[in-house]
Amino acid sequence: MLALVLLAGPAIAQQGGDASGSGGSSSDGPAYSTLADLLENEQARSQLIEQLRQMAENAPEQAQAAGEQAVDSAAEATLPKQLADMTSRVVSEFGNQFENLAAIFGGMIDGALTEGELNFDLFTQAAINLGLVILATFVLFVIIRRLVRPLFTRLSQYSQNGQNLNPTIRLVLCVVLAVIVDAAVVGLAYVGGNLAATFAIGETGSLSTRASLFLNAFLVIELLKAAVRMLFASRYEGLRLLPITAPSASYWNRWIARLIGLTGYGLMVVVPLINTYLSYRVGEGIGALIMIGAYLYAITVVLINRSRLRDGLFDAAVRSSLSASRVALRLLGRIWHLLAITYFTVVLVLTLTRPEDALPFVLIATLKTLGIVLAAMLVSRLLAQAIGRRITLSGELRKKLPLLEARLNSYVPTMLRAFNVLILIVAAMALLNAWGVFDMATWYASEAGRVLVSQVINVAIILIVAAAVWIGLASLIEHKLNPTTGRGMPSARAQTLLSLFRNALAIAIVTMTAMIVLSEIGINIGPLIAGAGVLGLAIGFGAQKLVQDIITGIFIQVENAMNTGDVVTLGGITGTAEKLSIRSVGIRDLHGTYHLVPFSSVDVVSNYMRGFGYHVGEYGVAYRENVDEAIVALRNAFDELSSDEDLKSEILEPLEVAGVIALADSSVNIRVRIKTTPGNQWAVGRAYNRLVKLHLDEAGIEIPFPHTTIFFGEDKQGQAPAANLRLVEKDVVATGEARDTAPLPGEDGSIDSPREHETREDAETNAKFRGDYDPDGN
Repeated sequence: MLALVLLAGPAIAQQGGDASGSGGSSSDGPAYSTLADLLENEQARSQLIEQLRQMAENAPEQAQAAGEQAVDSAAEATLPKQLADMTSRVVSEFGNQFENLAAIFGGMIDGALTEGELNFDLFTQAAINLGLVILATFVLFVIIRRLVRPLFTRLSQYSQNGQNLNPTIRLVLCVVLAVIVDAAVVGLAYVGGNLAATFAIGETGSLSTRASLFLNAFLVIELLKAAVRMLFASRYEGLRLLPITAPSASYWNRWIARLIGLTGYGLMVVVPLINTYLSYRVGEGIGALIMIGAYLYAITVVLINRSRLRDGLFDAAVRSSLSASRVALRLLGRIWHLLAITYFTVVLVLTLTRPEDALPFVLIATLKTLGIVLAAMLVSRLLAQAIGRRITLSGELRKKLPLLEARLNSYVPTMLRAFNVLILIVAAMALLNAWGVFDMATWYASEAGRVLVSQVINVAIILIVAAAVWIGLASLIEHKLNPTTGRGMPSARAQTLLSLFRNALAIAIVTMTAMIVLSEIGINIGPLIAGAGVLGLAIGFGAQKLVQDIITGIFIQVENAMNTGDVVTLGGITGTAEKLSIRSVGIRDLHGTYHLVPFSSVDVVSNYMRGFGYHVGEYGVAYRENVDEAIVALRNAFDELSSDEDLKSEILEPLEVAGVIALADSSVNIRVRIKTTPGNQWAVGRAYNRLVKLHLDEAGIEIPFPHTTIFFGEDKQGQAPAANLRLVEKDVVATGEARDTAPLPGEDGSIDSPREHETREDAETNAKFRGDYDPDGN
């Protein structure tokens, strides 16, 4: 619409130009003859020279006064005052335009327009000829469009299903070819219309002004429609630049085409014809009505689609991976209709008030805005398709560096976000430059612009180099830690030191990169480093425990006191070292409890995983047993252990028998020792203890256990009290039947008065409790 108004602007503004040109003359030019006469007169020439010298002497004072007056005027012309003056001027011009419209249509009703009389015969003949030109042009246009439709279909299919190029590159290439074909169709129809208007309609061999107006309007309007079809392509999915559905594309394409057709043919065909055959003032009024109608139509469509487009922008914000884009899209979804209404209002006001100078600027800025937004979208999509896909390494490289592929793919989203931010910033600067708010060329030519661009490029290079160094060194460490690279499983010490080195490397790279970036952007890092040193000294005094942790941890790692996976005892805790840092060690004990032990609390590190281990066993036998037979049984148990398929590889040396180490209270203790691989002494010891029990039992060697002597006490006379016992017959014990045939031994429950039916075995038992039992049978 802006393009059409721009092209029609000179016709609309013609009256003002004619008015200004009719009243002007050059009667105020300098009197050259008088000046020549003064120079010929010697006395007059001397006076003129003297006056010029006096004026030169007074020039500085006058210039200073003029400068002060200009400063005062500039101080008075503040921004609010300028805005108020501009608003007042626009409203006044807009009101004058509506007054002119009212006067024009009032004059048409009253018959006051007498600029010319309408020649109906000429008008009818002109209308018929123009109608024939319009019909011939559009028929030819439709026929050619139908002939090239298969070409558009093939381009769309290639854009969707082609395999040779990147999808975005294919889309752009196919769209460019489609636009060229579409423009060629418009050009052919234009040429055909010219030929029809020149040789078949009207006077043969001449092109009438009316036909020329329409054909020029047809060329401009259909080219604009071709540009709109390039964006939406409602019939061809593969040629659509905007990421919207086919129904939405069809709706917006149809609406914009109607708006362009209404405004274009109205301003470029109808208004000039009315100016020619009726009146210029009537044509001016009709042009204003066309613009007002187009404005109302546009505002109506905007309000109808307010919620629809807002929901679409909200959905796009949800799908966006960049937080800035999400915020911008949600904000745009809330206020897009206000921006559109403001835009159309400004266009209408400029059209009615200042079409000759403001409209060209708005048109060019609008076209630049569309081009910038479209280019930013295409570049962002191209980058997403080029580097957004997953990076796949070769099988051999993935085997050597298992984490490299995952690390590279983790950096891809970050790179895309950085590129999108850069594209967004450049697009915003270009948009501001398009609307005259910001002069990008002047800014870049300035020292500040060049310095900022140079800093951005240098910072990007620094970050890329730092990332590459980190990826390379981290991948090298992973190569050393990977057991499948041909060098086998690395030692526990290598795993611990390389893991600590990787963490220290990450901290060093981040610190150095931050310092270099700060220095590059102009921040003096000297005071920062000095301040960091003072701060570190203060922290060192205030956190001596932390410093002690770090220093002790460094020496523990240097001396290889323990590694990850070792079974250690430190700080009174025994368990497996799961995590080692420069400050502390994490230990998991036998019960699964995780202990975090700072190195400052470690005095002694007991490591059970260095070189080899020993199972030390002490086995007690009864005093009545033969010690040599017991040692033979212990060796037999070791021989059987050495033949075990699972444990024989863990035993390093034959059984070491230390001999009898103690004559304890109830046992004779024999010590043995088995040398094993580190960490397997406990498993070997458990298996050996089982075999020792089996072999001692097989040899009939008693393993003593604690005995308990029951004392029932004594009365005041020093005699042992009676013990109440229940005696049962042997067959009851053997069969388990409940036969209570043996009452208490005495009437009073005492064992001193046995019954007559007491057997010999019962008597011996009772005698044992009385203490008068004789083993010889007495």
